[in-house]
Amino acid sequence: MHTTQTIFLDFEEPLKEVLDQIQSAKDLSENGGIDAENIIKELDEKLEAKCREIHENLTPWQKVQLSRHPERPYTLDYIQALTNGDFRELHGDRNVGDDKAMIGGFGSIDGKTVMFIGQQKGRKTKQRQMRNFGMANPEGYRKAMRLMKLAEKFNKPIVCLIDTPGAYPGLEAEERGQGEAIARNLYEMMLLKVPVICIIIGEGASGGALGIGIGDKVFMLENTWYSVISPESCSSILWRSWDFKERAAEALKLTAKDMLGNKLIDGIIKEPLGGAHANPAVMYKKLRTELKKNLTKLGKMKVEKRTQERIDKFSSMGVVVK
Repeated sequence: MHTTQTIFLDFEEPLKEVLDQIQSAKDLSENGGIDAENIIKELDEKLEAKCREIHENLTPWQKVQLSRHPERPYTLDYIQALTNGDFRELHGDRNVGDDKAMIGGFGSIDGKTVMFIGQQKGRKTKQRQMRNFGMANPEGYRKAMRLMKLAEKFNKPIVCLIDTPGAYPGLEAEERGQGEAIARNLYEMMLLKVPVICIIIGEGASGGALGIGIGDKVFMLENTWYSVISPESCSSILWRSWDFKERAAEALKLTAKDMLGNKLIDGIIKEPLGGAHANPAVMYKKLRTELKKNLTKLGKMKVEKRTQERIDKFSSMGVVVK
């Protein structure tokens, strides 16, 4: 089994123990002149079996933890891999400023131009502060809509990569019209004349995710979540404590499997064994394949039919009691 991760979550500790044993065997082989090939092979098989055992029986809360893994690929990682580095970022909402939590611009997949839009989290402390932890302000959503309209003008498809703990809830965001900006995006995205594909690559929380989440196809990576509220916030409201976050995660039905079962998404993109961060190269390849297939299919549809199907899909969601 191939894994690039160096940070392990609490439920992944057994994997770290086996990896440490593999490293010790390799050191013994290299420095001690001992043939440890058979031992390493056995440990590799043990690692894969243990990883499969853990990841095939994840609880909803453990999936939430995996979606937040610090080594998990972020939006820019996916974009750079999908476009082979020819991504050109565009800035500003032409009104207030440039929101660093929301990124967007043109790039190409196998020579075909695509508008990429998504929330970007930071890896180091300074990056996280600059990106506001992936929580966009109203100008971020207005920038996203400006870029979507630009893509529509040049008849280019749109790919939205969603990874946010929510829209920024600060007072200044509300003063600048956070609710209106998200609501405007919901309305405008329904009517876009170009193909739109949305993919939850990490956290899909509340209106912050939905603000760029209206698409002809909406997919979730296997170990991601999509919900009106995070388990911690739900727990703090219902039980006045974060201690019930596991119970809240179960009740919210926020996993990809739950969302597909409730017909709120169109499909699940399987992750490599261990999660997207365990083997990013394989994850990028799977995403590229899925995008190419669906962009080709959507591109062949008539504009009116594609738009109407998008409207019908979202209009049919939920239960209405008359």
